[in-house]
Amino acid sequence: MKIGLYFGTFNPVHVGHVILANHMLHYTDMDEVWMVVTPHNPHKKKSTLLENHHRLEMVYKATESYEHVKPTDIEFKLKQPNYTIDTLVHISEKYPTHEFAIIMGEDNLKSFHKWKNYEVILEEYEVYVYPRIGNTIKENSLATHPKVHIVQAPVVEISSTFIRNAIKNNKSVKHLLTPQVWEYIDLMNFYK
Repeated sequence: MKIGLYFGTFNPVHVGHVILANHMLHYTDMDEVWMVVTPHNPHKKKSTLLENHHRLEMVYKATESYEHVKPTDIEFKLKQPNYTIDTLVHISEKYPTHEFAIIMGEDNLKSFHKWKNYEVILEEYEVYVYPRIGNTIKENSLATHPKVHIVQAPVVEISSTFIRNAIKNNKSVKHLLTPQVWEYIDLMNFYK
Protein backbone atom coordinates (compact mmCIF):
# COMPACT_ATOMS: atom_id res chain seq x y z
CA MET A 1 0.00 0.00 0.00
CA LYS A 2 1.32 3.44 -0.95
CA ILE A 3 0.70 6.19 1.58
CA GLY A 4 1.15 9.89 0.91
CA LEU A 5 2.21 11.78 4.03
CA TYR A 6 0.84 15.31 4.10
CA PHE A 7 2.62 17.12 6.94
CA GLY A 8 1.32 20.27 8.57
CA THR A 9 0.51 22.06 11.77
CA PHE A 10 -3.07 22.40 10.45
CA ASN A 11 -3.68 25.41 12.66
CA PRO A 12 -6.49 25.21 11.56
CA VAL A 13 -7.04 22.63 8.83
CA HIS A 14 -9.04 24.25 6.00
CA VAL A 15 -10.79 23.23 2.78
CA GLY A 16 -7.58 23.79 0.78
CA HIS A 17 -5.85 21.04 2.77
CA VAL A 18 -8.76 18.67 2.16
CA ILE A 19 -8.90 19.51 -1.57
CA LEU A 20 -5.17 18.81 -1.99
CA ALA A 21 -5.25 15.58 0.03
CA ASN A 22 -8.11 14.26 -2.10
CA HIS A 23 -6.50 15.41 -5.34
CA MET A 24 -3.30 13.51 -4.48
CA LEU A 25 -5.37 10.45 -3.64
CA HIS A 26 -7.31 10.46 -6.91
CA TYR A 27 -4.71 11.76 -9.38
CA THR A 28 -1.56 9.90 -8.29
CA ASP A 29 -0.77 6.28 -7.45
CA MET A 30 -1.39 6.76 -3.71
CA ASP A 31 -3.78 4.38 -1.94
CA GLU A 32 -4.22 6.62 1.10
CA VAL A 33 -3.21 10.06 2.30
CA TRP A 34 -2.29 10.44 5.96
CA MET A 35 -2.46 13.98 7.29
CA VAL A 36 0.44 14.13 9.76
CA VAL A 37 -0.38 16.68 12.45
CA THR A 38 2.94 18.22 13.39
CA PRO A 39 3.31 19.14 17.07
CA HIS A 40 6.00 21.71 16.46
CA ASN A 41 7.45 22.77 13.14
CA PRO A 42 11.09 23.79 13.80
CA HIS A 43 10.49 26.88 11.63
CA LYS A 44 7.34 28.12 13.43
CA LYS A 45 6.84 29.69 16.82
CA LYS A 46 5.21 27.14 19.11
CA SER A 47 3.24 29.84 20.92
CA THR A 48 1.00 30.40 17.88
CA LEU A 49 -0.17 26.77 17.81
CA LEU A 50 -3.32 25.39 19.38
CA GLU A 51 -2.69 22.36 21.57
CA ASN A 52 -1.92 19.17 19.66
CA HIS A 53 -5.15 17.36 20.53
CA HIS A 54 -7.29 20.27 19.29
CA ARG A 55 -5.53 20.39 15.91
CA LEU A 56 -5.77 16.60 15.60
CA GLU A 57 -9.48 16.74 16.44
CA MET A 58 -10.03 19.34 13.71
CA VAL A 59 -8.26 17.13 11.15
CA TYR A 60 -10.47 14.20 12.23
CA LYS A 61 -13.53 16.38 11.73
CA ALA A 62 -12.32 17.66 8.34
CA THR A 63 -11.58 14.18 6.96
CA GLU A 64 -14.20 11.94 8.57
CA SER A 65 -16.24 11.61 5.37
CA TYR A 66 -13.17 10.69 3.25
CA GLU A 67 -12.42 6.99 3.66
CA HIS A 68 -8.84 7.10 2.37
CA VAL A 69 -7.73 10.39 3.95
CA LYS A 70 -6.74 9.85 7.57
CA PRO A 71 -5.33 11.99 10.35
CA THR A 72 -2.35 10.69 12.30
CA ASP A 73 -0.64 11.75 15.50
CA ILE A 74 2.48 9.68 14.71
CA GLU A 75 4.75 12.67 15.45
CA PHE A 76 3.24 13.41 18.88
CA LYS A 77 5.42 10.81 20.60
CA LEU A 78 8.65 11.73 18.80
CA LYS A 79 11.17 14.12 20.35
CA GLN A 80 10.57 17.79 19.63
CA PRO A 81 11.38 19.65 17.57
CA ASN A 82 11.08 16.86 15.06
CA TYR A 83 12.43 16.56 11.53
CA THR A 84 10.79 14.83 8.57
CA ILE A 85 13.61 12.29 8.20
CA ASP A 86 13.04 11.13 11.81
CA THR A 87 9.32 10.67 11.17
CA LEU A 88 9.98 8.79 7.93
CA VAL A 89 12.39 6.37 9.62
CA HIS A 90 9.97 5.85 12.51
CA ILE A 91 6.87 5.33 10.35
CA SER A 92 8.70 3.02 7.93
CA GLU A 93 9.80 0.83 10.85
CA LYS A 94 6.30 0.84 12.36
CA TYR A 95 4.60 -0.05 9.04
CA PRO A 96 7.19 -2.14 7.14
CA THR A 97 4.70 -3.36 4.50
CA HIS A 98 3.71 0.17 3.45
CA GLU A 99 5.47 2.43 0.98
CA PHE A 100 5.57 6.08 2.04
CA ALA A 101 5.86 9.26 -0.01
CA ILE A 102 5.88 12.94 0.96
CA ILE A 103 3.34 15.51 -0.24
CA MET A 104 4.61 19.09 -0.26
CA GLY A 105 3.97 22.47 -1.80
CA GLU A 106 6.23 23.92 -4.44
CA ASP A 107 7.44 26.51 -1.90
CA ASN A 108 8.78 23.69 0.30
CA LEU A 109 10.63 22.12 -2.63
CA LYS A 110 12.47 25.43 -3.02
CA SER A 111 13.97 25.06 0.47
CA PHE A 112 14.11 21.26 0.48
CA HIS A 113 17.90 21.25 0.11
CA LYS A 114 18.04 22.83 3.61
CA TRP A 115 16.08 20.00 5.23
CA LYS A 116 17.91 17.64 7.55
CA ASN A 117 19.21 14.65 5.51
CA TYR A 118 17.29 15.68 2.38
CA GLU A 119 19.59 13.51 0.23
CA VAL A 120 18.60 10.43 2.25
CA ILE A 121 14.91 11.34 1.89
CA LEU A 122 15.32 11.51 -1.89
CA GLU A 123 17.15 8.17 -1.96
CA GLU A 124 14.46 6.35 0.00
CA TYR A 125 11.15 8.18 -0.64
CA GLU A 126 9.22 9.78 -3.47
CA VAL A 127 8.14 13.41 -3.18
CA TYR A 128 4.89 14.67 -4.72
CA VAL A 129 4.80 18.42 -5.26
CA TYR A 130 1.71 20.57 -5.77
CA PRO A 131 1.88 24.08 -7.31
CA ARG A 132 1.72 27.38 -5.44
CA ILE A 133 1.07 30.85 -6.88
CA GLY A 134 4.24 32.79 -7.61
CA ASN A 135 6.59 29.82 -7.59
CA THR A 136 8.40 28.69 -10.68
CA ILE A 137 8.99 24.97 -10.43
CA LYS A 138 11.06 24.87 -13.60
CA GLU A 139 13.77 26.97 -11.95
CA ASN A 140 14.23 24.39 -9.18
CA SER A 141 16.97 21.85 -9.88
CA LEU A 142 15.24 19.27 -7.66
CA ALA A 143 12.14 19.36 -9.91
CA THR A 144 13.86 17.02 -12.37
CA HIS A 145 15.03 14.55 -9.72
CA PRO A 146 13.70 11.04 -10.54
CA LYS A 147 12.01 10.75 -7.11
CA VAL A 148 10.25 14.14 -7.41
CA HIS A 149 6.82 14.16 -9.09
CA ILE A 150 5.20 17.45 -10.04
CA VAL A 151 1.43 17.04 -9.73
CA GLN A 152 -0.92 19.31 -11.66
CA ALA A 153 -3.17 19.94 -8.67
CA PRO A 154 -5.50 22.91 -8.21
CA VAL A 155 -3.76 26.00 -6.85
CA VAL A 156 -5.45 26.64 -3.52
CA GLU A 157 -4.20 29.79 -1.86
CA ILE A 158 -5.91 29.65 1.51
CA SER A 159 -3.73 30.16 4.53
CA SER A 160 -4.28 29.15 8.13
CA THR A 161 -2.67 32.44 9.16
CA PHE A 162 -5.29 34.37 7.16
CA ILE A 163 -8.06 32.33 8.83
CA ARG A 164 -6.68 32.92 12.36
CA ASN A 165 -6.34 36.66 11.71
CA ALA A 166 -9.81 36.90 10.18
CA ILE A 167 -11.40 35.17 13.19
CA LYS A 168 -9.48 37.46 15.54
CA ASN A 169 -10.94 40.44 13.63
CA ASN A 170 -14.51 39.04 13.64
CA LYS A 171 -14.53 38.31 9.90
CA SER A 172 -16.40 35.32 8.45
CA VAL A 173 -14.25 32.39 7.36
CA LYS A 174 -16.96 29.76 7.46
CA HIS A 175 -16.61 29.15 3.71
CA LEU A 176 -12.89 28.32 4.11
CA LEU A 177 -13.47 25.50 6.61
CA THR A 178 -15.52 22.31 6.58
CA PRO A 179 -18.75 22.78 8.58
CA GLN A 180 -17.50 20.41 11.31
CA VAL A 181 -14.23 22.31 11.74
CA TRP A 182 -16.03 25.68 11.78
CA GLU A 183 -18.44 24.43 14.46
CA TYR A 184 -15.54 23.17 16.59
CA ILE A 185 -13.60 26.44 16.30
CA ASP A 186 -16.74 28.44 17.10
CA LEU A 187 -17.68 26.19 20.04
CA MET A 188 -14.16 26.31 21.51
CA ASN A 189 -13.81 30.05 20.86
CA PHE A 190 -10.44 29.54 19.17
CA TYR A 191 -8.29 32.27 17.59
CA LYS A 192 -10.23 35.20 19.11
